[in-house]
Amino acid sequence: MTEITLVLPSALPPPELAADLVRALQAPSLASLITRASQQPATPIDDDLRALPHESWLARKLGLSDRGQPTFAVAAMRGLGLPNARGPWLIVNPAHIEIARSHLLMTDMRSLRLSDAHSRALFDTAKPYFDEAGKMLLYGDAATWFMLADDWIDLDTSTPDAATGLNLTDWLPKGPHAKEFRKLQNEVQMLWFEHPANVEREANGLAAINSFWPWGMADSGAPAASLATSDALPWLAAIGQQKPATLSAMFDQASGETVLVCDSLASAANSADWSTWLEQMHRLEETVFAPALAAVKSGRIAQLRLVLSRRDALIDLLTTKRAHYAFWRRPTLNRLLP
Repeated sequence: MTEITLVLPSALPPPELAADLVRALQAPSLASLITRASQQPATPIDDDLRALPHESWLARKLGLSDRGQPTFAVAAMRGLGLPNARGPWLIVNPAHIEIARSHLLMTDMRSLRLSDAHSRALFDTAKPYFDEAGKMLLYGDAATWFMLADDWIDLDTSTPDAATGLNLTDWLPKGPHAKEFRKLQNEVQMLWFEHPANVEREANGLAAINSFWPWGMADSGAPAASLATSDALPWLAAIGQQKPATLSAMFDQASGETVLVCDSLASAANSADWSTWLEQMHRLEETVFAPALAAVKSGRIAQLRLVLSRRDALIDLLTTKRAHYAFWRRPTLNRLLP
């Protein structure tokens, strides 16, 4: 049986704006899909996981979870063609941290536009300091490096999306080795201050790369289901085995169970740019929801699952061709409301 799961981070609007945004949203195909769908039991949101609801859901679905925490590092390494070295690994994302009025904030990594040349220059400068600390550093791509954790396996980390835009004091790594991590982080921050790559970035109006963010600890793992990505972060694209040119093409080629992550709403939601969020939802209506509805109605896929989330909530819906015989159920977007 062919089952497609669409994971849509940030597709649920914030409660205080939901009514206005849903009123402005023109998405009849999405309305039909979510109205004529059964709601699946949801795992309660655990604030202690230090990950967003869709990240925890995806980690469990792919078999890359440790007590609910995403353990994506090794799967991302394999996806980027790095050798499967033994030991626990962390994803390391080059980051920009800014000083707000009373606290530190991390910029959304999607907005950094870090080139391979600048990333490699920063990596080469920092690597000897990681080596001196006994932490092997590997280059995956411009936005995704990897660090051998060794005795830092108990480092309690947060996903970067969970920490973005919030007071970083609450999201920094914790545990017995957190002090050692902060020492290495401070050394690298000083090393990158006025680094030529950052001077050039700032001259071009881009944020300096002035820190790094570790997370996703893993020592083994591989995706349990076929994963496809659209507009995804590099680490997620590395885990995904495919990036379909069109959703219709994916429906034609899919067999068994496939998970598709559409990440195009996150940047707008993170920056509270709700006009752009609406634009992206309208684009998804044309490129994702309408083809998905057509595929369900024609029976090209047996089941379509929609996983929609925001920072503090997630809904899991399942629809089939048979469900769309219920013509008396008037399509609405009310399931996007809190």
